[in-house]
Amino acid sequence: MKVTKSVVAHSLFSEQDIYLFREGKHTRLYDRFGAHATEKGGQRGFQFSVWAPNAEKVSVVGDFNNFQAGSHYLLSRPDHSGIWEGFIAGPALGDSYKFQISSRHGTQEKADPFARQSEEPPRSASRLCTLDYNWSDSEWMAKRRAINALDAPLSIYEVHLGSWRRIPEDGNRSLSYREMAHQLTAYVQEMGFTHVELMPVMEHPFYGSWGYQTTGYFAPTARYGTPEDLMLLIDTLHQAGIGVILDWVPSHFPADGHGLANFDGTCLYEHEDPRQGFHPDWKSSIFNLGRNEVRGFLMSSALFWLDKYHIDGLRVDAVASMLYLDYGREEGEWIPNEHGGRENLESMSFLRSLNEAVYRDHPDVQTMAEESTAWPLVSRPTYMGGLGFGMKWNMGWMNDTLKYFQLQPLFRKYQHDKLTFTIWYAFTENFVLPLSHDEVVHGKGALIGKMPGDEWQQFANLRLLYGLMWTHPGKKLLFMGGEIGQRREWQHEESLEWHILQYPLHAGVQSWVKDLNRVYRQEKALHERDFNSDGFAWIDAQNWEESVISFLRYGKHRDDTMLVVCNFTPVPRHDYVVGAPRGGQWREVLNSDAPLYGGSGMGNLGQVEASPQAAHGYCHSLSLTVPPLAVLVFKPIPENQSLS
Repeated sequence: MKVTKSVVAHSLFSEQDIYLFREGKHTRLYDRFGAHATEKGGQRGFQFSVWAPNAEKVSVVGDFNNFQAGSHYLLSRPDHSGIWEGFIAGPALGDSYKFQISSRHGTQEKADPFARQSEEPPRSASRLCTLDYNWSDSEWMAKRRAINALDAPLSIYEVHLGSWRRIPEDGNRSLSYREMAHQLTAYVQEMGFTHVELMPVMEHPFYGSWGYQTTGYFAPTARYGTPEDLMLLIDTLHQAGIGVILDWVPSHFPADGHGLANFDGTCLYEHEDPRQGFHPDWKSSIFNLGRNEVRGFLMSSALFWLDKYHIDGLRVDAVASMLYLDYGREEGEWIPNEHGGRENLESMSFLRSLNEAVYRDHPDVQTMAEESTAWPLVSRPTYMGGLGFGMKWNMGWMNDTLKYFQLQPLFRKYQHDKLTFTIWYAFTENFVLPLSHDEVVHGKGALIGKMPGDEWQQFANLRLLYGLMWTHPGKKLLFMGGEIGQRREWQHEESLEWHILQYPLHAGVQSWVKDLNRVYRQEKALHERDFNSDGFAWIDAQNWEESVISFLRYGKHRDDTMLVVCNFTPVPRHDYVVGAPRGGQWREVLNSDAPLYGGSGMGNLGQVEASPQAAHGYCHSLSLTVPPLAVLVFKPIPENQSLS
């Protein structure tokens, strides 16, 4: 005969908590919901809480009761909040558990939406844990406001943890968080990136979703270790002076049986109407952001990673799908808003509230929107009518630039505007220039494979692409593998092709990216005014016939000046004249055609003197040798210095 044990009530919720929860303004719900180690009446155990307003019975099943249904029932709060809670004596850290939820629609077992640790997939239960980690990144946390500031250099290395580097001799397994802590940190530090962006580390059932189909909004995936192991990885990166940005997905979630979908027998977290609650592109459920409790759940998730994991920024995925009610839908497959429009008013309100909460509590971090449309003011403050993000991905730059580079150089002059048009809107948002994982998957091939010409020209084009990107206004993001010129399209089940670094052209690309990062970080002109039109000036944007552009970058002080010339054809340009804002010697700081990078070795012997001959509206000019398919970067040498 099954014995049902009584559960002692021991609430973590105050009246204020309940009020804020109902209002959708509680941003620390993770301190109340889920499973929390505590003591009651001299007994150690865990306090469990779950939101299931349409449930008739809720019990906790786990290792501590052999997953026996009905052993530990929770009690429904009398305040009609829909919260079930109770204290259970006996469970131990590491035990697995689920909520068994019975409603008029049947009984199902669900993972804890607020669980801080999960079983490793394909197992799907939650695990009892306490986030017990002693951080050693106090120096980083004290100074990161300046490091993450809009006028600071931001060069991001986008990483998929499961495939960055694998161990073939051990079953081709992925590195653990702890192994990554040493290997990834050393590599990123050597390459000179300022930040890493981790593709979603939140628990996800299907590895092939890369984390974008999230079930554990408070739990890092157990595939690579424990929560404390992930904390060690972040801590190690911070101690090496490297920031950490997390991908985060508040737009949709998978319909796996143990997850949020149909949580208490009803559409609790998602919209009930499939025209609002089902995403046709991703076959997933869409969060109902008109429900206050759901808004609080997601805002608490965002703040959780910032509070507990010392994260330096959140890159919010699929913002465009949140903003438009007809995103990915045909006519008749969506419901207009109350004004008859296609704008998702509930998502707009949520995103503004989210960003206000993040910057209120963590003014030293950044939020970034992956938003692919012309929605205005994405990275402008909410008091100006904006969405409140710190930055926005520049998908237009990425699309136009890659389309241009895929053209044979002979035909590039007919598409010259794809190079120059981006400056027209470059300062309307705080843009990040992304060459992300999206460009090297689903049959798109690797970046090097998009470049035309023979092998030498392909690599010259790739170096030129990176040179343009690193000198163009906007922060930088490069997906792993791009920095070594990987030829194979990214495969999430395999390691990057590290062995190709034995070949000079691949090693040359890596050296080029390393030097681009070094100069980008050192030279204020290349980063201080990324979001201000005063930081950029064309020298010549009109030479479409020869496919050459030249421009200036400025720091906050006019003495911080860089001059950039790009040749997008394989034809060298000798005695090529460009205007210059001052006379004297100009040092050739970077040349993508240098032999070190795999180039032909053309250049200007390290420096060139500006003559008093006017050109392009400037009183001085430089007469240059511009190598084929190459970028040159010059810096004026102070009069009291000579080339060292």
